[in-house]
Amino acid sequence: MTDERIVATPHGEARILAHRARRPVATLALGHGAGAGIESGDLTALAARLPKQDVNVFLIEQPWRRAGKKLAPAPKILDEAWIAIIGQLRIRTPLVLGGRSAGARVACRTAAGLGASGVLALSFPLHPPGKPDKSRVDELRAARLPTLVVQGERDPFGTPEEFPPLTEMAVVPDGDHSFKVPKRAELTQDESYDLLVEAVFEWVTREVSG
Repeated sequence: MTDERIVATPHGEARILAHRARRPVATLALGHGAGAGIESGDLTALAARLPKQDVNVFLIEQPWRRAGKKLAPAPKILDEAWIAIIGQLRIRTPLVLGGRSAGARVACRTAAGLGASGVLALSFPLHPPGKPDKSRVDELRAARLPTLVVQGERDPFGTPEEFPPLTEMAVVPDGDHSFKVPKRAELTQDESYDLLVEAVFEWVTREVSG
């Protein structure tokens, strides 16, 4: 079952697109990145498949994106809007906060204060492309909660090998920052999304829903 809500935040209206399971054991609330919105392939794959495995997936559209703006605002504004949105969710399950790229950063910064049970970081931008010295590892660690990072093998914002030891991670072979894989890749695009969904489901089952 899918339903849509428009909710107020200090920075304009946001949208929650809820993909609900019949008997949910956990809920993922996922934000989008600074480029594409909630229609990103990884987010739509999770929303299409996890509810069939008893996990709600709520896709969160930030106010700036809903307003049709092309550039994301400052992190402080993203966080304030996100906190307001999450405060209006209607759920009775353990909550995982997450998102892709910039959305993953927002989740890491706010999850502990929002009572989340875990964080899902899709394509976490560990550093700007070509600038590994400008690491955001402290932001990744800020959650202080069980965290799964799903990273493309060729992500210019941080390859899996660049993450600190003990980071729980699932790797999409040949994937870029959007988890897109070239035609020569061993896995097809659909198979890559299958791998992503399976990794997230296994982690949620083990770390969150029990």
